[in-house]
Amino acid sequence: MKADLIVHNAQIVSCASRGKPLKGKEMADAGVIKDGAVAVDAGRIVAIGASAQILREFDAAETIDAGESVVSPGFVECHTHIVFGGDRLNEFELKIKGADYLEILRSGGGILSTVRQTRAASRESLVGQAWRRLDKMVALGVTTCEIKTGYGLNEETEFKMLDVIAELDASHPLDIVPTFLAAHAVPKDDYRAGDPTLSDEAIGDLYTDTVCRSMIPRLVGWRDAKGFDGRPMFVDVFCENGAFTLAQSRRVLETARASGLGIKAHVDEFKNLGGSRMCIELGATSIDHLDAISDEEIVLLAGSPTIGVVTPTVNFNLGSCDFAPARKLIDAGCAIALSTDYNPGSAPCPSLPNAMAIACRYQKMLPSEAFVAATINAAFAIGLGTETGSLEPGKWADLIIFDTKDHREVAYEFGGNPVKTVYKRGNRVPI
Repeated sequence: MKADLIVHNAQIVSCASRGKPLKGKEMADAGVIKDGAVAVDAGRIVAIGASAQILREFDAAETIDAGESVVSPGFVECHTHIVFGGDRLNEFELKIKGADYLEILRSGGGILSTVRQTRAASRESLVGQAWRRLDKMVALGVTTCEIKTGYGLNEETEFKMLDVIAELDASHPLDIVPTFLAAHAVPKDDYRAGDPTLSDEAIGDLYTDTVCRSMIPRLVGWRDAKGFDGRPMFVDVFCENGAFTLAQSRRVLETARASGLGIKAHVDEFKNLGGSRMCIELGATSIDHLDAISDEEIVLLAGSPTIGVVTPTVNFNLGSCDFAPARKLIDAGCAIALSTDYNPGSAPCPSLPNAMAIACRYQKMLPSEAFVAATINAAFAIGLGTETGSLEPGKWADLIIFDTKDHREVAYEFGGNPVKTVYKRGNRVPI
């Protein structure tokens, strides 16, 4: 049989899942083949197995001897905020001195600082900045990426961000999944400029009304016009003290679900408001952060198709050792994904290998579990688990060749870049 590409003489980490996320004990099996090979044709995997078998059965236009290096699926980055203007360098020292997220937000920093800079930035500037961030991620092994809006907090800028995401998806080698996060924070100053007597709760309700009555209906039209109809696309909400209440978050998610959009949410990052339970009951594709998830909600998550996404780089950046209970979640039978949450404030980190290293040390994930969490489960967290995230016949040929001989080394040695070569849909991506 003919193939475009064969990569052989590799320690293959397939993360094979047979069409479903890997849960609980299943996550410890990353599908390692000691002397394995992958055959690729027309951008998709056509076979995987022992090197001798694949080389015997296929005649390839290009054959690569991996030299016993590790070959895995391309990483899937399932939670990012990489379209933004400016930076938040001025807050770095404040955090070192002990200021927490909500204190910085109340002083006009945090998300609101990035909102001001993003509103002022041109579309061209945002594309250029995000492109450079995507390039960093590709060099670290990412082949598929979710990108959220959420630094506009008004209709004009939120849709400017969506247009940037669509342009990146059309022009950058990565596959990109858009998530609409207009409900990231409440733009209180915008409303108080017209009526300074408005309470925080009233402003939150007014902005939620705008998101639900105006932005989400427009989003459906945008999706169809930009060619995302039939592809994964999500609406997200930040359910947290100082952001959106449980009732407001439910309204946003129910409106999105009724409009035929996927739903996910930031929940339990600082305080448990009951967001995990609500999102699981609504059928969310993922719930993200989970630092304060309850034991009861862990049981509910284990019994649901929802993916729990943990973001250890946030805790690391904040200097906190209070991480989401990934070990407990896995032992309870949950499907867990791993993300950097790459963003300008709480996680300025493009490196999934570093996220894996932190998760193994502080959240007690095994290296095999970290691989599964950063690949196949992350792919299911953004609605692409049947297309990417594992090395299985029929899936996109998204591959990483590492400069390591053992897959455990990717999380064991940290601070560098273990990635040697990246393929996206069978094509080598310059890194």
